[in-house]
Amino acid sequence: MSFTPIRSLILISVLTIFAAAVSGAGFFLPKDLSFQIFDRDFSRDLSLRQGLDLQGGLQLVLETDMSEIPGSEREDALDSAQSVIERRVDFLGVTEPFIQTSRLGDSYRVLVDLPGITDPDEALKLVGQTAQLDFREGENLDQRTGLTGKDLAKAAVEFDQAGKPQIALTFTAEGGEKFAEITGRNVGKRLAIFLDDAILTAPVVKEQITGNAVITGDFTLEEAKRIVAQLNAGALPTPILVLERRQVGPTIGQEALAKSVAAGLVGLALVIFFMIGNYGRLGILAAAALVVYGILTLALYKLIPVTLTLSGVAGFILSVGMAVDANILIFERIKEERRWGKDLKVAMELGFGRAWDAIRDANVATLMTVFILFNPFNWPFLVTSGMVRGFALTLGLGVLLSLFTGIVVTRTLVRVFYR
Repeated sequence: MSFTPIRSLILISVLTIFAAAVSGAGFFLPKDLSFQIFDRDFSRDLSLRQGLDLQGGLQLVLETDMSEIPGSEREDALDSAQSVIERRVDFLGVTEPFIQTSRLGDSYRVLVDLPGITDPDEALKLVGQTAQLDFREGENLDQRTGLTGKDLAKAAVEFDQAGKPQIALTFTAEGGEKFAEITGRNVGKRLAIFLDDAILTAPVVKEQITGNAVITGDFTLEEAKRIVAQLNAGALPTPILVLERRQVGPTIGQEALAKSVAAGLVGLALVIFFMIGNYGRLGILAAAALVVYGILTLALYKLIPVTLTLSGVAGFILSVGMAVDANILIFERIKEERRWGKDLKVAMELGFGRAWDAIRDANVATLMTVFILFNPFNWPFLVTSGMVRGFALTLGLGVLLSLFTGIVVTRTLVRVFYR
């Protein structure tokens, strides 16, 4: 099926209406959108995600104690600590946390940004504790049995008959054999379960247990969930010291966001004024394409989703100006073709066709810069800052969408409405 200008306009209109509905989720669509395709359930949270600088949250600087780690293994231990913390943060349900490592001389650190955290103490317990689980026996419960968290396959929160939370432990095959042997020799004695050298419980073993273990105690549900999250994420390879803990409020970020949005609106108005003043009806069509660009961009931010920070807002505002670059090149080429005596229809087609090379080269150069700034492969010799990456992501998306709106949308509008 060939795409005539009218058919292209219909498809663009449908896409824009859908994007507008997604952008206005909460008014036109529910923020938690769920639907089914081919018997498969799909769901998406359509709220606009905000970074730490916009909505506030918790910012941590963690120092790893490498005194017991050989020098050749410290980099691996630091990477392992980062991975464990990332898995633990997943249990918090934090939207787009920022976790990176830093080395300053003999200091090995993990930097953690947790946007939207309302209970910093609970988050600190989950992220910072080492979670070393071990079972101990003996008259004074001071003899290690060799059964540790490494023998654990899974932990889960369960409830006893009275409705109190307890922690169920599922061992690996080797761990299950160890547990059966340990309980077999401790029938009628106490077996203690320690977490980070703090005793959780010390029940009396009534009989040999060949299955899995259950930790009972005076847990709240939140405490049980936190312990389960720590155990499932794994133990940190080194002790962690909290060097800095800062609760970041959203006030400054919201004020800066309001000013950035105002600056963006002023800039958009000036761009539209310039386009209409210079190109008349063509400028009006370019302004319409720019509105489509804004709607599509916001919808894409929600669908991917993109966590918006102040640097990301700056990238978006910059991309708005770049979105009309293609139109300027095309319109100037059309004017030039008209001066050479070409028919309007021929001049329009030549304008779009001959301006493409310059448009392509300029945007490819920008996308190469975006790739370097975003650093998708985490190359250590390039920047790894979350703020810089946020700027690169919004700028890159803006460039790609501007190509679509500048070439496809504007060209369709010109073909249909410009006579």
